[in-house]
Amino acid sequence: MDKLGINGGRPVRDNFLVFGKPHITEKDIEEVVDTLKTGWIGFGPKSIKFENLFKEYIGTKNAVSVSSCTAALDLSLKLYGIKEGDEVITTPLTFASTANVIVHNKATPIFVDVIKETQNIDPRKIEEAITPKTKAVIPVHLAGRPCDIKQIVEICEKHGLKIIWDCAHAIEAEYSGKKVGSYENICAFSFYPTKNITTCEGGMITTNDDEIARKAEVYRLQGMSRDAWKRYSEEGFKPYDVIMPGFKYNITDLQAALGINQLIEIEEKWKVRDKIFKKYNEEFSKLDSVMTPVEVEEKNKHARHLYTLLLKIENLSATRNEICAALQAENIGSGIHFIGLNLTKYYKENHKFKNLPNAGYISERTLSLPLASNLTEKDTDDVIEAVKKVIKHYERK
Repeated sequence: MDKLGINGGRPVRDNFLVFGKPHITEKDIEEVVDTLKTGWIGFGPKSIKFENLFKEYIGTKNAVSVSSCTAALDLSLKLYGIKEGDEVITTPLTFASTANVIVHNKATPIFVDVIKETQNIDPRKIEEAITPKTKAVIPVHLAGRPCDIKQIVEICEKHGLKIIWDCAHAIEAEYSGKKVGSYENICAFSFYPTKNITTCEGGMITTNDDEIARKAEVYRLQGMSRDAWKRYSEEGFKPYDVIMPGFKYNITDLQAALGINQLIEIEEKWKVRDKIFKKYNEEFSKLDSVMTPVEVEEKNKHARHLYTLLLKIENLSATRNEICAALQAENIGSGIHFIGLNLTKYYKENHKFKNLPNAGYISERTLSLPLASNLTEKDTDDVIEAVKKVIKHYERK
């Protein structure tokens, strides 16, 4: 067996394969340069074009661009009137922003456990956690896998709860033949550098509720009745009014320009990641000490945002973190999605939660591997070789 790179052996790759490197093409660069040449780089025509393309792709009536998915989630809570004393149910297996925005709105996050196989929030646990203080639920389509939307909607309608769908990983995802971002209530998306579409930073709210969309548009630009493009464009100067205390949550044309062609090419890039995802599953299913992601039902579609292995650490002489370090020494980048928020310092010290065994199990074992449309066949083969090399080295004899 080859000696591991971390032990002084020759690594699988000579150069480091970055985890989550964005796929930026010449077309993307040209669109950004064109925006710079126009002289209009703030919120304006390219931002509006991006919104229109996005709502057409998702199949929703409204798309409101914002500065991040965090901003989208924060505005969503405000649009639904979430306030101090309210409870919002969500999953611990998510990025910190999902819960942080609940705290910033002075409400209380209530974490409930996930389904071990899918890693998504367990609808049964949602219903068990509902109290008279519960006002909303934030389910997360983790890694690009759709939640059980039907069950969650039925539970929330039964108890009169609002839903804010965290679709940060799930632009292309579908549930029962519909894009997850087209379902009722509010959906929040991310265009962070590691996402399937990136605008460097940025996010989107989608909704079929026209009133919610109009309020979101005002909120994102300091509560002004007219944005700068409408005030200073060829239509001529027109004054504005401040009709609510809003925020600086808008995207810019410079950012939107980067996303326009990515959105046009989104399905072609999904096909590349789908092929890599399936190749990983085929190869890693041969290893006894890892669990590969379960596939979605035929009527649904996985966005192929993350490829997450679960390590059978009871079969290994190394922890998940040590496995990550060994892969890095083979020049393969990796990620952790996620360590349960209930296990982090702030939430452990400031909030009380019931035991969440499945979230804890996954938190110790989860490992994300490079999955992007700009990976070459050699890149993919190197990932497979490195994972097999490291796992076989640490398997208990």
